[in-house]
Amino acid sequence: MSRGYYITANDKVLDQAIALLNSIRLDDPDTPVILIPYDDQYQIVAATLAERFGVQTFADLEFIDRLSRQLQQIFGENFFARPNQFRKQACWFGPLDEFAYIDTDIVVFDRLINVLDYLKDYDFLCYDYQHAGGIANVFSPKVLEDQVFTEADLKGLFNGGFWASKKGLLSESDLYESFRDCAAHPEYFDFSQKTSDQPIINYMILKRVARRFNVVHRSGGAPGSWAGSKHFVFDDKGRLIDPNVNQPLQYLHWAGFRIQPGCPYWEIWEHYRYLNEEKPAVSPFQPKPPKPLWQRVADRVKKLF
Repeated sequence: MSRGYYITANDKVLDQAIALLNSIRLDDPDTPVILIPYDDQYQIVAATLAERFGVQTFADLEFIDRLSRQLQQIFGENFFARPNQFRKQACWFGPLDEFAYIDTDIVVFDRLINVLDYLKDYDFLCYDYQHAGGIANVFSPKVLEDQVFTEADLKGLFNGGFWASKKGLLSESDLYESFRDCAAHPEYFDFSQKTSDQPIINYMILKRVARRFNVVHRSGGAPGSWAGSKHFVFDDKGRLIDPNVNQPLQYLHWAGFRIQPGCPYWEIWEHYRYLNEEKPAVSPFQPKPPKPLWQRVADRVKKLF
């Protein structure tokens, strides 16, 4: 049985992808990693990750294009801010029997792939505290008002940046049917923060997969993972610890943040980005200074004409 990671990336997120793969390969040199191109501009990231980390590109690119186009068209061409996020749904049909999908704005701190051992007893895994923050960025209160889900169901909400499952658990027809259900009721979803795919995949999993498990509910608890959390501390070994459970983090996710100097845990991300290579004296990731007022006014005038 094959087991590995899927990632989505294009050339714009090359540095994030390098940081992620550096962190994975530090403790896990052999687990397969398969790139699902985010768009047509992926040649540099594909070549770089293949040479340095043995990453393979998803073989059937025509299938990815067809699948994502059809999923997008169910809602309409202009409905989603980032429709290419749906390309990750190719995970269900790739070569890996058991897989974890992982966003590139993540670094891992150990063999995170071992989380897939829970797939012996479950069909879908997540590993985050998204549910603790309520339904924002996923659903609207209408899902409770219309009894689409119960309060108990909504405790199964998860972040779309890291999840795991099994090949073939969902079919193409399952995907299309779920998307049609969602398109018929856009009032059920919270797309306000441009989370194109997260509300849809939550709906699909909560409706279609009964045997699901959030790793944070394991015996003894589990650490958080969001870079926006304020309570993490470093121990004397330099590990990032969640004092709520007194356990080291297994991964850190910069969801909702631009990764640049000044962002939370910048030094951690920078460490993994330049692992095994020389760090430049001046960071190329410094945020651009804001445009002067006259330039912003001129830009607005141009848009009017």
